[in-house]
Amino acid sequence: MSVAPLMPAAAQDGDAEAGRRVFAQCRACHIVDNTPRNTVGPNLGGLWGRQAGAREGFRYSANMTALGAAGYVWNEANLRAYLTNPKAVAPQGSMAFAGISNPEQLTNLVAYLRANTQPQ
Repeated sequence: MSVAPLMPAAAQDGDAEAGRRVFAQCRACHIVDNTPRNTVGPNLGGLWGRQAGAREGFRYSANMTALGAAGYVWNEANLRAYLTNPKAVAPQGSMAFAGISNPEQLTNLVAYLRANTQPQ
């Protein structure tokens, strides 16, 4: 009998509908649509594959702007790292959220973001 290693599932293995429910905790600060409107946090429409700190019309922290200038792009690996512990990625960033520690919720949230934040 072999034992499979415990590795995080890829977002495409996640449940985007369950991720929509996880995203409910993000809605206090973020929206996902194709309008130019931002809220407390940047609008996440078009996030997938976008350079960090690059949403037009949003005033990012210097830390997030520097990440983007250094080439940090929102892909699955970077979103997983950021959503797990935002301060580990952007220590002086302005996002107050502590992070998601539940691996299944994280995978589902990333699946939701992949499905709903592709560039138009």
